[in-house]
Amino acid sequence: MTKKERYVFVIDYFQKHSPNAETELLYDNPFELLVAVILSAQCTDVRVNQTTPAVFRRYPTPQKLAKADFDDLFQLIKSISYPNNKTKHLIGMANMLLEKFNAEVPMTVDALIQLPGVGRKTANVVTSVIDKQPNMAVDTHVFRVSNRIGLTTNAKTPLATELQLVKNIPEQLIHKAHHWLILHGRYVCIARNPKCNICGLKEVCKYYEKIKIEKH
Repeated sequence: MTKKERYVFVIDYFQKHSPNAETELLYDNPFELLVAVILSAQCTDVRVNQTTPAVFRRYPTPQKLAKADFDDLFQLIKSISYPNNKTKHLIGMANMLLEKFNAEVPMTVDALIQLPGVGRKTANVVTSVIDKQPNMAVDTHVFRVSNRIGLTTNAKTPLATELQLVKNIPEQLIHKAHHWLILHGRYVCIARNPKCNICGLKEVCKYYEKIKIEKH
């Protein structure tokens, strides 16, 4: 099977089975999504969604968050990974939104990565979710799933993975494909003991092919 055929199969499968895939983070506007994605680094969406309602109530705008007391904000997010750094990042991010972006969340990757706590992955999430831009955020799930299925070849870094995926997925589907791969990695193609028995992609999956050979 060629790589192109594999992509066609995978995209067709997800379009049939997950036509409306979207982020599991809960938010009402671009500012809330940005806060949630910063908090979600190396943390589950479930935990973030349990934490953000109190944060959004207390700090509903960049203006309020920019003036946040460090200890108050820390208390609200202390159950999340790296709360010390993330408290600093959130307050810094809000201040830069006010100083540089007129309190609006910018919608380009280049502008977003200037904000404290925002790397390429976060910027790709925000622009693809809010604006449906053809940007592919690569987290551990996307990295693992792409590699296992065989959508990427020798992609040793998130950026290498991103570039290969963007090159091979139709532009209008990239914002959705990000969620397909994340959700597949979260619930089916999990890190340990992937659930190959219930996976609809196993007939084109290089990982499954390999373990099948090893069992015989």
